[in-house]
Amino acid sequence: MAIKVAINGYGTIGKRVADAVDAQDDMELVGVTKTSPSFGCELAQRKGFPLFCTSDSAASIAAFATGGFECHGGISDLLALADIVIDCSPGITGDENIARYRGAGKKFIFQGGEKHALTGQSFSSSANYSENLGVAGTRVVSCNTTGLSRTLVPLYEACGSLKVECTMIRRAADPGDSTKGPINAIKPVLEVPSHHGPDVMTVKPEIEINSLAVAVPTTIMHVHSIIADLPEGHGMSTDSVLEMWKATPRVIVMSGVENRITSTAEVMEMARDIGRKWGDLHEIFVWEDGVSLLGDRLYYFQAIHQESDVIPENVDAIRALMGVESDWRASVAKTDAAIKAYYGI
Repeated sequence: MAIKVAINGYGTIGKRVADAVDAQDDMELVGVTKTSPSFGCELAQRKGFPLFCTSDSAASIAAFATGGFECHGGISDLLALADIVIDCSPGITGDENIARYRGAGKKFIFQGGEKHALTGQSFSSSANYSENLGVAGTRVVSCNTTGLSRTLVPLYEACGSLKVECTMIRRAADPGDSTKGPINAIKPVLEVPSHHGPDVMTVKPEIEINSLAVAVPTTIMHVHSIIADLPEGHGMSTDSVLEMWKATPRVIVMSGVENRITSTAEVMEMARDIGRKWGDLHEIFVWEDGVSLLGDRLYYFQAIHQESDVIPENVDAIRALMGVESDWRASVAKTDAAIKAYYGI
């Protein structure tokens, strides 16, 4: 029987998660929510996704009909249909929403905008899938933390220990967000360390990591500048690190010079060229030319598409929480194959 999935919040992340869930043959999308009538409602109806209101207020529900949209009820009506809910709503609503989900007896998955303390459990497919098997709720870590775990976890597993210093060069806003900046500035994040490094340790506490962050006036991707100290006698080389990542799910390793992909703009152009929906890139992009292991110290750069790398992670988290698949690699393979077939890529 298919897992019945509800999505609370049909925005930048929610609309992508909805498609990814809809692509899976072991899941059924029972509905999505919006706070009020908007273009997102039209998109949901066009795709055949049942539309619900984030509130149970009769007036709020009625507003959808006034706006020309069929609304099937409030959030309580949606939860009654679901086995599990994916929360893609703004971070400020976490405490209220988790109480609602628990009250309805539903499993839940939050996004990285929430703190680890909200759920007491975090998730990254390659890092701690097994620790999330059968739990009541979890939080898929942020796009940056997901990106770090994708390349650092296999490195840790190959070496046995790892000490990492990294700098997050962050996009200022998502492409569709006109309310944020900076517009013409470079803005250091004056929280030291930034939350990204410590957040990795919520899914892989064995990795010693600290991070800094700086926001720059771009909207399309984040870039990570990473220095990782490997233990003595690690037995790795630059080539073996590259081969390891090439064999790692959801990591792309590519020569920037040979392929003329030397910037995030060109990485995103590549995603569009290969037919990705919305120009998304679920994988972490590592510049092969920028990887260098000098003695025990590894240097590399990677790029993160902030709108999409966490999307397949949500699907894997559903399987983990529902206990229908115990092997993270099997879930990842199933998720990715279904998404590619869904979009015909």
